[in-house]
Amino acid sequence: MKAFYTDHFILPLPSGHRFPMEKYSQLRNLVGHLEGVKLVEAPAASDTQILYAHDPQYLINIIKGNLSAHEQREIGFPWSQKMVERSRRSAGATVAACKTSLTEGVAVNLAGGTHHAYRDKGSGFCVFNDSAIAARALQKEINPKLKIAIIDLDVHQGNGTAAILQNDSSIFTLSIHGENNFPFKKEVSNLDFGLPDECNDQTYLNTLSHCLDKLDSRFKPDSLIFLAGADPHEDDRLGRLNISSEGMRLRDEAVLRYAFDRKLPLAISMAGGYGKEIASTVNIHFQTIKTAVQFQQQY
Repeated sequence: MKAFYTDHFILPLPSGHRFPMEKYSQLRNLVGHLEGVKLVEAPAASDTQILYAHDPQYLINIIKGNLSAHEQREIGFPWSQKMVERSRRSAGATVAACKTSLTEGVAVNLAGGTHHAYRDKGSGFCVFNDSAIAARALQKEINPKLKIAIIDLDVHQGNGTAAILQNDSSIFTLSIHGENNFPFKKEVSNLDFGLPDECNDQTYLNTLSHCLDKLDSRFKPDSLIFLAGADPHEDDRLGRLNISSEGMRLRDEAVLRYAFDRKLPLAISMAGGYGKEIASTVNIHFQTIKTAVQFQQQY
């Protein structure tokens, strides 16, 4: 299984910044010792690919650094050329994982899941919307008839993804998230399910099963993109849910089984994770990748 990494493209952050950038290098170090995984440096998303999902003026402003102080605060990162390169690579990794999954069944982006980025603005630590870019890249560069489902299990709603793709009947957006969590103004996905604070394993897994059944009845995808956020985990600082490590593993297993039983290509991105201890986030992401490798070996 190929795992595309971007952690060596450093996004410089001020001291004390709350985004856990170091989780990506820690994750790659673990994955590098995992049998059955091949690490691959992520390509950069091209301007053309980014424009599949984003407004031209927004892309120009990102490239040239013409973002206002307010726009930078909304993204949550200070602008730099390194930020631009890192964001290109993160989106390019999901494009590469999607294309690889078409021939190899499953592939992973060791970052990505930047689902708060809108067509014309960034938000919530997200500059370019990698899932929307990658879904459109599959259609424009591989097969225009491909139908793609985005299964977003980050604890925060995929608001940017929903907004970008709201009028696109060829891409189905599913988001299971904390109802009372960021973003506080939700967008409308094709299927949304908001969970209460302190939601437990059983409720979460029952909800996922229900939503996958709904996806199956309403839309027949040819390919899947799975945002495997670590932030529903009980140790997450921002998650507000109460999902155990075992519950997170069963979540990943359910999505993988859905994909493999239907022989659907699956690209996985890591999405969010803000553990009280960074090791807990890294371990949840690593568990996702181990589970994917086990599935690939079984089928």
